[in-house]
Amino acid sequence: MNNNVAINASFGNLFRFFIQELKPRGPWLTPFNIISIPVILVGLGILVYRFIHGLGSVTNLSQETPWGLWMGFDVVTGVALAGGAYVITFVVYVVGLDKYHGIVRATVLNGLLAYCFYGGALLIDLGRPWNAPNPYIGNSFGFSSVLFLICWHFLLYMVCEFVEFSPVIAEWLHLEKAKRFLKKLTLATVVLGITLSILHQSGLGALFLMAKPKIHPLWWSEFIPILFFVSSIYAGLSMIIFEGTVSHKVFSHLIPEKHHHHFDDIVFGLAKGAAITMFVYYFFKALLFIHDKQWDLIADGWGLWYLLEVIGFVLVPALMFAFGFKHRSLRIIKIAAVMALIGIILNRLNVSVIAFNWYSVAHYVPTWQEIVVTFMVIFSELWVFRWFVTRLPVFDSGH
Repeated sequence: MNNNVAINASFGNLFRFFIQELKPRGPWLTPFNIISIPVILVGLGILVYRFIHGLGSVTNLSQETPWGLWMGFDVVTGVALAGGAYVITFVVYVVGLDKYHGIVRATVLNGLLAYCFYGGALLIDLGRPWNAPNPYIGNSFGFSSVLFLICWHFLLYMVCEFVEFSPVIAEWLHLEKAKRFLKKLTLATVVLGITLSILHQSGLGALFLMAKPKIHPLWWSEFIPILFFVSSIYAGLSMIIFEGTVSHKVFSHLIPEKHHHHFDDIVFGLAKGAAITMFVYYFFKALLFIHDKQWDLIADGWGLWYLLEVIGFVLVPALMFAFGFKHRSLRIIKIAAVMALIGIILNRLNVSVIAFNWYSVAHYVPTWQEIVVTFMVIFSELWVFRWFVTRLPVFDSGH
């Protein structure tokens, strides 16, 4: 009887603890809340209408263009932007560069939430979302399908990220034994997670190998899996610079003073890595362009659009990263990070949406409902991230 009373008391305390943690903290009338709450509410209403009346009721998708903004941005682009988690965990736990340890927890949390929300957004884009488990069991796809591999890589990587972040949850709940046990799993989980990341980042590119007749020749290549993987590295590093800069302003009161002092040095290191990776990516793009003799393809509007992406948002920010690192200019580096992120978004949308069915007379243009739902997903992720960082020791290095 006493044991039952003790167990009931423990569950009661745990329940009250979670209820207390769910209560909002800070003022409600902030610019972010004023903008995001109406967007989320309208987005939820659109989703209810979509699931009642079908995709065609709120999107411009068709049999000719089955993938639109939700797939192109939420999944194809979102996965690239979440690449910082596997890059930083590799740098810290495998290479052993301990100076980046202070941003590991926040970066892994960003990656985990991005995969959860962007993976969840995939269900919005499926005409029959209840058939989503089919690729996992090889039903109608086969076990050699690229989609089968991507789905499993995606799921297992989310598990890895959760395990990597779980010591923070254990620390929040004051479960010291669990925290010590979970930290022992970190290295093995990181190695597995990096392997899975490489496979699914390149696997997303491999999906488009079969769409050669539909993608403009300037954006299609048999090496697109390699290009997707390499670009995900500098996309992740740029996102860390951008998110870290915002977090250090918005959550400055939650970040230990020593991390404020080290952040500038971390940004310079990330800029160096981004510059090197972007130059490698640009070299691949230039080599493929010359090898495939695509000079005649840049004489029209598509060619100018391609040059804007590759030169304006790859080469230029790469040079800015290098210049900012050499001359210790944080301002230039932060501008370069934003430009690099715009370049990644352009590239992924060009491959999956804009330059897809480029020859079609009636080209796909997203509806306002698709745009609102996309922002709803982004804002919802930011709300959850804010909840975590204001309650859990996310900005602590864990040492």
